[in-house]
Order: sequence, then C-alpha cells, then structure tokens
Amino acid sequence: MTLLGICIGILAVVSLISLGSGLKLAVGSQFGVSSTELITVQASGGNFGPPGSEVINPLTKEHLEEIKKLSSVKMAIGRKIETGKLEFNNKVVFGYASNIPDGEDRDFIYSQLEAKPIAGRLLRDGEIGKVFLGYNFYVDKVGLERAVVPGNTVTIQDRDFEVVGILEKKGSFIYDNLVYMNEDDLQSLFDYGDDLDYIDVLPTDKDNMERTKEDIEKLLRRLRDVDVGSEDFTVSTPEASMAQVNSMLNAIQAFVIIIASISIFVGAIGIINTMETSVLERKKEIGIMKAIGAKNSQIFMQFFVESGFLGLIGGGIGVILGITLGYVGIMGINNFMGSDVQPTINFILIFFALLGSFAIGAIAGIIPAMRAAKQNPVEALRG
Repeated sequence: MTLLGICIGILAVVSLISLGSGLKLAVGSQFGVSSTELITVQASGGNFGPPGSEVINPLTKEHLEEIKKLSSVKMAIGRKIETGKLEFNNKVVFGYASNIPDGEDRDFIYSQLEAKPIAGRLLRDGEIGKVFLGYNFYVDKVGLERAVVPGNTVTIQDRDFEVVGILEKKGSFIYDNLVYMNEDDLQSLFDYGDDLDYIDVLPTDKDNMERTKEDIEKLLRRLRDVDVGSEDFTVSTPEASMAQVNSMLNAIQAFVIIIASISIFVGAIGIINTMETSVLERKKEIGIMKAIGAKNSQIFMQFFVESGFLGLIGGGIGVILGITLGYVGIMGINNFMGSDVQPTINFILIFFALLGSFAIGAIAGIIPAMRAAKQNPVEALRG
C-alpha cells in the first residue's frame, strides 16, 4: 500500500506521455502524406462531416480560378468529398467519395498522395464508371465482410462501378477509407455544381507560406466581401494546423499529469508514515548503532536512502506498467485510426521517471530520517 500511490502516479505519467506522443504521430499521419507542402483553404461554418459541408457560403470554382492567378501560388486544386452509400457482397456501408481531376491536376494529386496501387492500377483521364479504393477495402476493415479486389463491381448511390485498383496503405483513416472516382462521375452522382469543399494550394515558395496565406486571405475577403476578423473561410498552413492539434493534446496531457501528481503526493504521505513507523520499530537498532560509534549523519543517510529506494521500487513498477499500457494504447490508436505508429521506449522518460520517484521517496523520508538521527542512544536502547 505504501508504494501504491507512487506506482499509480508514475504509471499515469509514463503511459500518458507515451500515449500522447503516439497520438501526435497518429494524428499527424491523418493530414496526408505530403500535406506539409500544402495550404488548405476551406469555407467556415461547417458541422461534422466532410470539409466544407453544410456551410452557408461554400467555396466555388470561381474562387479556385482566382487563387490560381496569384503570383505566390504555383498550383491550386479544388477538392470535393461527398458522403454516400456503397454496396458490395450484399452489404451496405456509408463513407466518403472524393474527386480526381484530369490532366496535370491528376498528376499533382497522385504526386502529393504518393499514390501507388497495391493491387490493380490508378484511375486514368476520361474513364467513366470506374473507381479505385482505399486500402481498408482491400483488407475488409470497412464492414463488407469480404475484401474488395480489382475487377469487382461495387454499387455507389445505386450505380455500378468497376474497381480498377487499390491504393497502398497510407496509415490514414481518411485516405485508407476513401472511394476515389473521376470528377465527371462524382458530379453526375451528387450534382454539386461549382461548389468545392476545400482548395489545396501549393505555394511558389515553400519557405514563405505565410506570404501565400496572406495573399489568399486578401483575395477571398475581396471576393466574398468580408472584413478582417469577420472571415467566413479559413486558410491553414500545415504548421498552424499541427500546432493547434499539438496544443490541445499537450493541454490534455498536462491536465492528466496534474491529476496523477495528486496520486504521487498521496504516495509520498504513505512513505512518510511507513518510515515514521520504521523509526519507532527500530529504536533499539538505532541505539546499538549509536553505541558502537555511528554518527547522526550515518543514521540519517540510512533512513534517507531507504526511503528513496521505497519510492524507486514504486516508480519502477509504475514505469513497467506505464510502458505496457502505453504500448497497448498505441496499438489501439493504430487500430482505430488506421495509422502505423510504432511504439517506442523513451529511455530519457524512464530515467527521469525513476530519478523522480527516488527523489520523491527520499524527500518524503527526510523528516523520519532526522528523527532517527536525533534519537538519544540511552533512551533508544531502553526501547
């Protein structure tokens, strides 16, 4: 029971830091393979769903064409993601379908996605009635109870499509679950007109994304007739998006670590009580040690180090359990998000966790150790 508080506290700290690091990597992978080069433009006001869904004033192809004209923009591509139903093997699932434009835009998307088929091939310009699918369809992680392979026919929104290929695993819940189809097919299925969910922008100068971001914001304020601070759109750089996500994760980590610290404090109180009891039970031993010449400092160090080792043992158990819990948690994150984050052992974290647990135990034992050192040898021998 003495070690339980320290153990639980260190377990919580180690496991949460491990899980937090894994979660950051997993969330980062959801941004896409090469999205670190792209600026994302999106209309504001959407509810849960595809980017730009249910907005009052969506982005349009007119906005796209104007953005392309900016000198700081090398390339811009409009993207549309629609929610629909897919039928296969007498099963129905609901998910997302995304457009693949023709020509140079197609090449650009394939390049940014690092699109390589694990089976079959990718879509080509001008193909009608054909799709390629994300990796999770190939390993049956979408609920169809059978893997989809090239040559199969799937029914999307009551229309049949031939599957020409499967995208290799990207470790992203978004990309691994998407249905990719040519723009004409997506338009004919969902009739979305000129609306766009978001626009991907490749800056002319990748080292000066902020300038491109500011140019786009000025342009859209003029086109959409809004003032600074009243924008109905967002222009996000990769750094800003990741910083926002990491900030939230860090805040959650900090909050839980504060809660864990309460457990560590309770553990420290337990060590104080245990060491106080030990001093009372070992009064004769202390008296004998003093009678044969032990100094107060030696008595103090004995109890001080014993107290530190109590904390170290509790911390060691907590580290082992924390690493195990972190490993299991990261595996769960991978399974849920479709990511490929590899659990790692953070030796620096382990070192400081063990050092901290020893220090906490030692500090908790200072008062009992001082009382032991101040014992009168004659009274101590009397018991």
